[in-house]
Amino acid sequence: MSEKEKMLRGELFYAGSDEALIKERIKCKSLCHEYNSISPGNIDERKKILKQIIGKTKTNYYIEQPFYCDYGYNIEIGENFYSNHNIVILDCAKVTFGDNVLIGPNCGFYTAEHPIDAITRNKGLEYAKPITVGNSVWIGGGTTILAGVSIGNNSIIGAGAVVTKDVPNNVIVAGNPAKIIKEIRGES
Repeated sequence: MSEKEKMLRGELFYAGSDEALIKERIKCKSLCHEYNSISPGNIDERKKILKQIIGKTKTNYYIEQPFYCDYGYNIEIGENFYSNHNIVILDCAKVTFGDNVLIGPNCGFYTAEHPIDAITRNKGLEYAKPITVGNSVWIGGGTTILAGVSIGNNSIIGAGAVVTKDVPNNVIVAGNPAKIIKEIRGES
């Protein structure tokens, strides 16, 4: 089994020494560099490059520059997706965003994890768990979403939160680690 297959299955894999994965990351990071260098007013060219980076998109989406990711093909974004400046998506595993998602500046989505055992970790092994963001989610600026987390529909993540556990539908979470601070009832 290849290191990429192990990565996509959530098993321990060697990211830093596998030539195929290194080549894929360099290609993706080169496209991100190109995207980040395009004039902000050149919307069509920006969208064209994003289509080459991101695995699956719908029609209406916008990502402010700069944008960084590892592979790109593991990212899926829904309709009416908006991300403010400086989003980082470490997409060793699938990162899926629903429809009507708003993301503030300086947010990170990190699927990669490293073993707790130092001997295993020092060998350069890592693994990844997917991240899922539901529909109509608002993520405040400076938020970090960690590996394996799912965020429910209509929820709000307060600015600066570190989300380490699943977030149910219709709640506001904040803090480090993020905790539910309020339930959302009815239409907002």
